[in-house]
Amino acid sequence: MHLYLERWLSLPRRLRGEVESNNMYFVYILKSEKTARHYIGCTNNLERRLFEHNNGTGCLTTKIGRPWQLVCYRNFLEKEEAYAHEKLVKSYKGGIAFKKIIYGEVAEWSKAAHC
Repeated sequence: MHLYLERWLSLPRRLRGEVESNNMYFVYILKSEKTARHYIGCTNNLERRLFEHNNGTGCLTTKIGRPWQLVCYRNFLEKEEAYAHEKLVKSYKGGIAFKKIIYGEVAEWSKAAHC
């Protein structure tokens, strides 16, 4: 079994996005194990999306940096709010605010179990 899949399966089911509904959305941050770069995205199913990124079907941007690991994520009830927050976090990328999120210094963001 791939290392990223083992890590992902070690997360509680509710954190893996298995408690999926139309009104639960996640903004997430991944880190490439190959390039150490970060990727910020939004989904309603974290498990499926991470699987897609690591199998090269997620998006062109993440195809090169495989494998990816989940660093942290944040839940939202509204899709529009999640997308707006994704855009906001992307504007932070590389700055102090982004580093605070990935280092677990922002309470609203949950760190992935393996980090």
